[in-house]
Amino acid sequence: MEVKTSLLDNMIGVGDMVLLEPLSEDSFLENLKKRFDHNEIYTYIGSVVISLNPYRSLPIYTPDKVEEYRNRNFYELSPHIYALADEAYRSLRDQDKDQCILITGESGAGKTEASKLVMSYVAAVCGKGQEVNKVKEQLLQSNPVLEAFGNAKTVRNDNSSRFGKYMDIEFDFKGDPLGGVISNYLLEKSRVVKQPRGERNFHIFYQLLSGASDDTLKKLKLERDFSKYNYLSLDSATVSGLDDAANFRTVRNAMQIVGFMEDEMQSVLELVAAVLKLGNIEFKPESRCNGMDESRIKDKNDLKEMCELLGIEQSVLERAFSYRTVEAKMEKVSTTLNVAQAYYARDALAKNLYSRLFSWLVTRINESIKAQAKTRHKVMGVLDIYGFEIFEDNSFEQFIINYCNEKLQQIFIELTLREEQEEYVREGIEWTNIEYFNNAVICDLIENNQNGILAMLDEECLRPGTVTDETFLDKLNTICAEHQHFESRLSKNSKFLNDHSLPHNCFRIQHYAGKVLYRVEGFVDKNNDLLYRDLSQAMYKANHSLMKQLFPEGNPTKVNLKRPPTAGFQFKASVGTLMSNLQTKNPNYIRCIKPNDKKASHIFTESLVRHQARYLGLMENVRVRRAGYAFRQAYEPCLERYKMLCKNTWPHWKGPARQGVEVLMTDLQVPAEEFSYGRSKIFIRNPRTLFFLEEKRKQCLEDLATLIQKIYRGWKCRSHFLLLKKSQIVVASWYRRYAQQQKYQKIKHATTVVQSYTRGWQARKLLRELKYQKKCEEAVTTIAAFWHGTQARMELRRLKQEVRNKHAVTVIWAYWQGTKARRELRRLKEEARRKHAVAVIWAYWQGLKVRREYRKFFRANAGKKIYNFTIQRIMQKYFLGLKSNLPTMSPIDKSWPARPYSFLDGVHAELRRIFHLWRCKKYRSQFTEEKKAVYEEKLEASELFKDKKALYPSSVSQPFKGDYLEISKNPKYQKLCSAVDEKILLADVVNKINRANGKGSPRIFLLTKKNVVLADQKTGQVKANVPLPDLASVSTSTQNDGFFALKLKEGSASAVKGDFLLSSDHLIEIMTKLHRISSMAADQEKLNVDISDEFLVQFKQDKVCVKFIQGSPKNGNSVSCKRKNNRLLEVSIPTSP
Repeated sequence: MEVKTSLLDNMIGVGDMVLLEPLSEDSFLENLKKRFDHNEIYTYIGSVVISLNPYRSLPIYTPDKVEEYRNRNFYELSPHIYALADEAYRSLRDQDKDQCILITGESGAGKTEASKLVMSYVAAVCGKGQEVNKVKEQLLQSNPVLEAFGNAKTVRNDNSSRFGKYMDIEFDFKGDPLGGVISNYLLEKSRVVKQPRGERNFHIFYQLLSGASDDTLKKLKLERDFSKYNYLSLDSATVSGLDDAANFRTVRNAMQIVGFMEDEMQSVLELVAAVLKLGNIEFKPESRCNGMDESRIKDKNDLKEMCELLGIEQSVLERAFSYRTVEAKMEKVSTTLNVAQAYYARDALAKNLYSRLFSWLVTRINESIKAQAKTRHKVMGVLDIYGFEIFEDNSFEQFIINYCNEKLQQIFIELTLREEQEEYVREGIEWTNIEYFNNAVICDLIENNQNGILAMLDEECLRPGTVTDETFLDKLNTICAEHQHFESRLSKNSKFLNDHSLPHNCFRIQHYAGKVLYRVEGFVDKNNDLLYRDLSQAMYKANHSLMKQLFPEGNPTKVNLKRPPTAGFQFKASVGTLMSNLQTKNPNYIRCIKPNDKKASHIFTESLVRHQARYLGLMENVRVRRAGYAFRQAYEPCLERYKMLCKNTWPHWKGPARQGVEVLMTDLQVPAEEFSYGRSKIFIRNPRTLFFLEEKRKQCLEDLATLIQKIYRGWKCRSHFLLLKKSQIVVASWYRRYAQQQKYQKIKHATTVVQSYTRGWQARKLLRELKYQKKCEEAVTTIAAFWHGTQARMELRRLKQEVRNKHAVTVIWAYWQGTKARRELRRLKEEARRKHAVAVIWAYWQGLKVRREYRKFFRANAGKKIYNFTIQRIMQKYFLGLKSNLPTMSPIDKSWPARPYSFLDGVHAELRRIFHLWRCKKYRSQFTEEKKAVYEEKLEASELFKDKKALYPSSVSQPFKGDYLEISKNPKYQKLCSAVDEKILLADVVNKINRANGKGSPRIFLLTKKNVVLADQKTGQVKANVPLPDLASVSTSTQNDGFFALKLKEGSASAVKGDFLLSSDHLIEIMTKLHRISSMAADQEKLNVDISDEFLVQFKQDKVCVKFIQGSPKNGNSVSCKRKNNRLLEVSIPTSP
């Protein structure tokens, strides 16, 4: 890829319109078209960037491009939006100048994309780091949220911004972003209730119905079918290339990154659903006895569902749609609304509800992205606002949009001329007055406090009596008839009273961009923008979390009979604030142009571009830039670029750069009136002079190229010859070396052969001698081996014979012993048989005697006695077995001997119960009173935390010590002991969590029967003393952590500074003792213990959500608490192995 070193190198057309020659509207458009056809969509007018929408992706926004334009001079490379963004960022960072980037153009020209490119470039080139990246991500993710709620599909643009946005991005002294502030202007809220043919409502409605889950839609009482809702146009509900479902997920993710809580996102979606339901409410006329018509709601189902979403009584809202209360001083008059008025009230409520929701979103985003530090910041503002609008039917919206553009044009001309004048004064160039069209007279026509159009419109809206658009036009004809930029059918400036292009109900204003015809129909109603007080009060009564913030005027205790400011007055004040803000900053301009109406690439519609160039005032911009000097350049780069045009400066000039430029211009004989010397720059008046220098440079470069080619070719030939010569010498030397090596190798080989033969003869002779010697040694060894073998065999035969003799004796002795044993055994068996026979005969004889003696008794009670005897023996055997198998005396030993017979089930279970009770009684009798209290606390801890808190199992084996600091014995805490009058039940060191950064500060935690005391660990000074009756509840998580929150009752004296978020290693003991003390106190409510992974803590005026999550392995094994935004503290719990 070719890297350009100057704006003038390899130009396609003219990169800077100031250098265009000749300058005319046709040549201006021809230059734009030529560059557009070659994919050059950016062109300069001095420091102003003209951007043509290519309607396709171009490879000019890559990370390589960002690095290419980073820290480069504005005119150093070809025109690009990155050059302007880099210039603004470096001026802010290095020169400490606040910047603003003004992006204008009509719908579809690419303003929103241009603002995204500027922000993405600044995010890419500024510093890195966790906090900086978080701020950058929040600033960038605010765009999808605002686009979803403020953008819509129009006939000109599929993602058209229907509001003006100004963002101030704040930086620190290093140039790293700290935060931002967003201001919005004039949301097109009429689109909520009515859209032109071929256009859609705001994106969020379609994204919600397409991308929300079935459960979410069920909670919001919505269906996916677009045709169910009157406020959604059906002819263009789906747009090709636009995935509403995916965009909805993107918006939800962006809201989480910006810092929205889950309940806040749900509340916003409920209001969006309420607007859709509001559009389905229809009315029917109903005649009254006095002949007047009043309105009634046809189907109350949608009204019922809407009231359920907003938490409002159905009868209250139904009455607000049927009646209107007018208050004047001490009187109230209630009038009925007809069907037309009811529809007007419904649409007014829908528009106000959505518009105020959008303003709340902007405020909420500002809370999240605002800079935390209070020091002075550097600021870069980005303004993305509607361009000048000229439609076939222009109304109130086009009037105030064009008024805003008139003010922007005025400040553009003023700042441009001021910048030119300041540079001339800085460089010591005489300033010449520049003639230009000053549109201050048009701005005065619109905004004058006495006779301005907006002032007369407000006066007409506030006037008692019948007020219509026609009376407003009559007033304009009366007061503005003499104004040279105002025309109507009755004004004196209308040259032809029968001019059919100027209807009776219209007036025409000569703007800087051309004449615009405005239709007065709707001016008064749109300027009033009234919402009936009954509807405001009904909305204020809703239980929804946002309604009281959106409709503060509905508060019945703060009724204000003064009319609210009109839309025109509010917009005029906003524009005035914006202009004052822009006046304090260094401006940078991006003018966006739409090349065609078909949203297609490679099409350049000349008439459309000409129209936009006129109302953007681009030709006026070029003329203002060229009124003084068309081109200026510092002496060093000027001398470096053109030094080859003069022999005195080529190739190196050793003096000051200015003297070199003076020598160069004198040598070229450039007329003195065509340029001037400044302190650090040369100023060239006419572009022809610059093009003359460029042409001379081009010719000189061609001559220099020829000279360089000649010198190069000579050097190349000489180098080739020297290389050949050197190669011949090298080849000859290598060949001679090779020949000598070959000769040496032959001699060496012959010598080796002779040596090998001699060594072979000597080796064979020695081998024969060694073999003879070895044979002699082997013969001696063989003879000795045979002799030793004969001796060994003879000894073995002798030993075997001896062993056989010993074995025979042993066998004979064993047989004799066996015979004796068998004889003795037979004798003993015979003796035993005789004794057994005597015992059996004796037993039979005794039995015979017993049976003869007790025969009469056996016949009567034999069965019962045998049964009782058997049972008695069984029971005796059971109890003796139970005695020998009893379990241990430990109460936790659950073992018990098995029952031997099934009929003993009841007795077996009862004996087990009695034994356990007796064992427990014996175990309890060993306890002291202190030990009993400890076990009662352990039992209460089990009831509170078992199977609820992951930390509980590890605390079971740890005794509750209470006083971990030995505070009464430690002399360091004598002062603290004297400050606490009651007995201290628990003393421990805890960490008090700071809301600002999530870090802990050590505190001494003391618990008595009536108070909770927090003291400084180092000094022992009491920081907080909270009576136990002021405690509302204690909250902790289900995780394995020690965080807990002491929540105070609202309105109590201790609740002034808010709740306490603490962390302790003895969490179970602290919360158990708190709960036990509150349970035992007769005059105190039982303390509520809340165990949840997400709970709210009140810090002064703000509620902060404490959320517990499982941490990743990279966070280590420690619990960490971090502040994610102003309303969220996130506690990361390490994952248990």
